[in-house]
Amino acid sequence: MATVTEAKLHYTGSITIDAELMKAAGILPYEIVQITNTANAVRWKTYAIPGRSGLICLNGPPARLFAPGDRVIVLSMGWFDESDLPGLAPAVVFVDGSNRIERVERHPIFGAGGEVDWIGTQPEQVDKI
Repeated sequence: MATVTEAKLHYTGSITIDAELMKAAGILPYEIVQITNTANAVRWKTYAIPGRSGLICLNGPPARLFAPGDRVIVLSMGWFDESDLPGLAPAVVFVDGSNRIERVERHPIFGAGGEVDWIGTQPEQVDKI
């Protein structure tokens, strides 16, 4: 989970995310993402823009719902043709308390034989918040 570092109410909207985190997760500038706040269960969809190292900033209306220090989960989403699915390997980016990358896990949806890998797609469970 990432940590919100800033919230700017008087801004057009969006979430600014450390550019290195965006690259590691495969999130493109202006891609739609969902942010889930673990402090209050709020979910917000907006677009991502790249920012400086360590930055997680909610801009505009969500600044009323996300405060610095809140722990968040950023989910990217996409629509795919069925032909794209065999190569799909979602990335899970784990960060430290300063939003620096600790590790990146990729979870291919399909195994070598072309079947859905029901076990390999399960990310590691993290018990601490």
